[in-house]
Amino acid sequence: MKHQYITACIAGAVLFFGSCKKQLEYTPTGVLSSSALTSPTAVDGLVTAAYASIGNGDMIGPIYSMWAYGSVRSDDAYKGGGGTGDVGEVDAMEHYNLVTPTMESFVSRTWKNLFKSISRANVALRAVNDLTEASFPQKRSRLAELRFLRAHSYFQMKILYKNIPQFDENATSEDILTVSNDLSWEASWNKIADDLQFAVDNLPENQSDKARPNKYTAQAYLAKLRLFQAYEQNEQHKVISINQTRLQEVVDLCQSVIASGKYALSADIADNFLPETENGPESVFAIQFTINDGTTAGRLNYEDGLNYPHGAPQYGCCGFHAASQNLVNAYTTDAGGLPKFNSFNSTIPDLNTATVDVRIDHTVGIDGHVYKYDNTKLFSNSWVRDPGVYGYFHTMRNQQLATSSSYFKNGPFMGVAKNYDVIRYDDVLLMQAEAYIELGQPGNALPLINQIRARAAASTARLKKMDGTFASNYNMQPYPAAGFTQSYARTALQWERRLEFATEGQRFFDLVRWGTAAQVLNDYISAEKSRRTFLATAVFTAGRDEYLPIPQSEITFTKGLYKQNPGY
Repeated sequence: MKHQYITACIAGAVLFFGSCKKQLEYTPTGVLSSSALTSPTAVDGLVTAAYASIGNGDMIGPIYSMWAYGSVRSDDAYKGGGGTGDVGEVDAMEHYNLVTPTMESFVSRTWKNLFKSISRANVALRAVNDLTEASFPQKRSRLAELRFLRAHSYFQMKILYKNIPQFDENATSEDILTVSNDLSWEASWNKIADDLQFAVDNLPENQSDKARPNKYTAQAYLAKLRLFQAYEQNEQHKVISINQTRLQEVVDLCQSVIASGKYALSADIADNFLPETENGPESVFAIQFTINDGTTAGRLNYEDGLNYPHGAPQYGCCGFHAASQNLVNAYTTDAGGLPKFNSFNSTIPDLNTATVDVRIDHTVGIDGHVYKYDNTKLFSNSWVRDPGVYGYFHTMRNQQLATSSSYFKNGPFMGVAKNYDVIRYDDVLLMQAEAYIELGQPGNALPLINQIRARAAASTARLKKMDGTFASNYNMQPYPAAGFTQSYARTALQWERRLEFATEGQRFFDLVRWGTAAQVLNDYISAEKSRRTFLATAVFTAGRDEYLPIPQSEITFTKGLYKQNPGY
């Protein structure tokens, strides 16, 4: 499947659409139209092009790597780079109160890139629907795959912008100009869920190509959607209730995925961040990338291309996505090997003596610690681009070593062929645990959470220095059953989600789902601005900053049909 991406994309490249009619109806000159691609082989090429499109974001219009939207906008990381003016739109997002609907790089470009992906899925759906099952035996499965891909892109739009227009493959150019973004919470989520339910009902249990979703992949994604939907919000983004029926759906869907036996936690969490072990037992759905596939530079992930240590001789650029002091503090543990929920951020720990969660060294570049599992080149403070502004910590989960066979340097920027996991099995376990807790069944959540902690505690093999010692003092223990009340369990679950997926772009969206973003982020800013003065004017405003604005260019194009999000 990975090699098919590039070759089959040739057919799909003619369908590089954008948002609304101006992008959805655009056909480049001198190329084939969709009507010319009617053979089963050509139509299957359109399906593959739809797969390719979910990886077609770019550094200033990301659609899968949420480092700017979900990590920097949270308490996990700072923008980094060469000061606050370097890629200033991300600095504005980090301050919250500087974001505007007229931003034409990140905010507007991501919107358009996601609609390009939706357009490709819709074009392919129309083409597949025009074939008979006799001529195209894979018809039902391909329809399910395409609706899964469309749901994925709409889900990304939903958590970023909340109030979005939703078109299916039957929408005409006239229809597009009449579809508003003013749907209710339930109606909007349910339209996306309909696609995922179709995928659940029509995908096979097994796929020969690992890149294609199967029935259980769709169930896992539907569980993720229902979990977000369960935390019902009003128009001002306040969580007003938690829907117990939706939570039970999450439990049932996750249980089906777990019971399938198709997935498992990898023995070492590092396996999730290395190309040599991609598409492993923990990967439920991943965007596929390639290198050495016969093209000039392969099909690479460039969305994280700014985020390598600037001063490291093997990279040379660009120092973005610096881990926050708050995140580093969150990895410290008490004498019993448990998180310090209430006191973690009261002081700056001495990492030479403090005990920590093992996952810190899979996540944060720290002076003298093994960086990205290469103990011949320990991370150095000299690698940090602007320590006076952003401190000395860096991130590394989505970076690769320059010696990796997946790595390619294109000018000053870096691309890698490591697949990008959208859903992993650790996420399935924690989604089910969260649903159990909110259903008042914390005892059912405890073994799921402790599975995650046990795997993390055992993930030390790649962290040894050349002399066989560790740079950190690890102390991680399971949560005890005694005192694991619903309140304590909720705190533990939210803590585990942060540390398990730190800097992977999930944190901000979790906070918004739980309805805690304003409290957590303003508390974070209050302490962090004394350590990082560039945050002095940052403030999170509840009822506005949970979502990005609808791009003004889209509102203008639709003559005011689209409703702007509150506060912008």
